[in-house]
Amino acid sequence: MALSKKPVNGMKDILPREEEIRDYVTDVIKETYRSFGFTPIETPCMESIANLSSKQGGENEKLIFKVLKRGEKLHLDTAQTEADVVDYGMRYDLTVPLSRFYANHANDLPSPFKALQIGSVWRADRPQRGRYRQFTQCDIDILGEPSNLAEIELILATTTCLGRIGFRNFEIRINERRILKAMASYAGFPESDYDEIFIILDKMDKIGLDGVAEELRENYEESVIDKYLTLFEHLSGKRDVIEGVDYLLAVLGDFLDEEVARSLREIAAAVNEAKTADFTLVFDPTLVRGMSYYTGTIFEIAIPEFGGSCGGGGRYDKMIGNFTGHDTPACGFSIGFERIVLLLLESDFQVPRSGRKVAYLVEKKYPVQKLTRVMNQAKEAREAGEQVLVVRMNKNKKFQKEQLSAEGYEEFVEFFNRDESDSSARC
Repeated sequence: MALSKKPVNGMKDILPREEEIRDYVTDVIKETYRSFGFTPIETPCMESIANLSSKQGGENEKLIFKVLKRGEKLHLDTAQTEADVVDYGMRYDLTVPLSRFYANHANDLPSPFKALQIGSVWRADRPQRGRYRQFTQCDIDILGEPSNLAEIELILATTTCLGRIGFRNFEIRINERRILKAMASYAGFPESDYDEIFIILDKMDKIGLDGVAEELRENYEESVIDKYLTLFEHLSGKRDVIEGVDYLLAVLGDFLDEEVARSLREIAAAVNEAKTADFTLVFDPTLVRGMSYYTGTIFEIAIPEFGGSCGGGGRYDKMIGNFTGHDTPACGFSIGFERIVLLLLESDFQVPRSGRKVAYLVEKKYPVQKLTRVMNQAKEAREAGEQVLVVRMNKNKKFQKEQLSAEGYEEFVEFFNRDESDSSARC
């Protein structure tokens, strides 16, 4: 069987230009989040299949890469169900592993605990622009903080990070799962159908209000649908968080808890007062976030250049309790790392450098025993802050320099071997 030189479908090789940007973005993320008090941790790439299939990951649970049992534990000839052959799965996000991690180590961690995770995740998804089957996620989470201080800190840390990378004029869209439920209850939908209704509502940006109405008509009365969608029509021009929340509080009455409205007002006021990046915090009553584990505030990043979500998160106060039996307040925000890197690549982003990149081109005839002088000179340049590449000079020197220039090398030092003495020339 012939070997394939192409990567597996939905996964990709990363060339030097992209890897340089990825390293830069990772460094900015880590530096920024550490300045907000987040602590880096790491979890394994595989989890127990029971943890990953616990009906907390929404549609992602259908996309798990499952791992066969190994060795004497694997009995394909007698297996009757998937459970007979599968025991682990590749993690599809970092939140489920974090919850298990915290449940396992809570006694050794401060409370509240501010976690930073950057790592690969895997989903058997349909590949498309900015979406892969193996990709990097970057999460910050605050565990053990019940107040909206967690939401405020997460939004400020994430937007500060995006601003330092160079993004401007983006949006953070915010909503509350309890607002979604209050609106559905007010309209008259049965509580048992909320998840299905929210899945339809989540398509609003793709199919519009009429499309949502059409899908709802398959199962619900016209009067209920009209009452529900009228709320969204009246909210369409109320993007300010406080204005939108106050409108819903007045219309929904007892269906919406005043505490929910108060918390969103406080988050909006604090974020708008303390923000450093150029972004707008907007109220989006159609924001659902697909994960069923969200229990309260939810938010999403919208960057105009991408035309879709570039990250999101929210509060998930029930997930850790599935491991421990005791609910723990938890809230997290994930940056869309791959999509941010894609936008930087497409905009021809140049990574800032502290020192020049210099290439030492050594003539092929230059004897190995004399290379000590070149290496010492390169060492001194590196100690002075320059990035120095030492390579043999190609026959087509002009083309070689063009390639190196495309990689960011600004200066070339050429070393030649002469009969009487060694010489070098800068150009």
